[in-house]
Amino acid sequence: MKTSWRILRRNPRALLGFVILLGFGLMATIGPYLIKLDEDQNFAERFQAPSLSHLMGTDYVGRDVFAQIIYGSRDVLIVAVLAAILTILIGVFIGAISGLAGGPLDTTLMMLVNVILTVPSFPLMLIIASMFKVTNPISYALLLAIWSWGGLARAVRSQILSLKKREFIEAARVLGLPAGHIIFRQLLPNITPYLAINFISIMRHAITASVGIMMLGLVPYSSSNWGMMLNLAVFQSGAVYTPSAIFYLLAPITAICLFQLGGIFFAHGLDELMNPRLRS
Repeated sequence: MKTSWRILRRNPRALLGFVILLGFGLMATIGPYLIKLDEDQNFAERFQAPSLSHLMGTDYVGRDVFAQIIYGSRDVLIVAVLAAILTILIGVFIGAISGLAGGPLDTTLMMLVNVILTVPSFPLMLIIASMFKVTNPISYALLLAIWSWGGLARAVRSQILSLKKREFIEAARVLGLPAGHIIFRQLLPNITPYLAINFISIMRHAITASVGIMMLGLVPYSSSNWGMMLNLAVFQSGAVYTPSAIFYLLAPITAICLFQLGGIFFAHGLDELMNPRLRS
């Protein structure tokens, strides 16, 4: 633990990324208990500029934008975490089976992965979102993960193909150890660092996709969600053409960009932390 903190501390970008992600985590977990979201409409205070009483200004009906960002972060991060978990489970399952089995099954699964990678994911998500009703975080995460696992599956397959030729895997087979032991005790621990780094990357892409889908109004999930805030700012408030509404538009954009920046910086440090060759 001390070694990990020392490595993280000497990398300013990774440390900044960690602080940013930690801030968002605290915002989503304890923020709603500290900041109250007042849903009452007060048109006399609509489109107020940032001040001590309203740190990010107010929206088109006079509600505090900062409180909406805090409450919306919980919805956004829950969906992103669930989407990342589902994506990794599907990608690891397909990639591991493909790499271990080989032969016709490997060829078939890689053909499926090629189809997944060829078709643009976001337009397909829009089509699926318009066809099926999304009412909770799990269904929303499944929508985001169902077409996002192709690249991870191919990468996991490559890792498995490389690892299964190592001496310790050959020794496990000679000893007659069951396939479950080889997969869960020998192979998966060796690709865990790679999966941890990809978890951050998948979360970043899931947030972007979820906000985009909600902005287009295809997933009416939460009024304080960052995507719904963008939808209301653009289509309800005309923030693009109304100078006084610009802060309402910029607040969720800033939150999204800041999380993306934190994820990129922290993933860079995580790669160094889990890869001794980069430290040297």
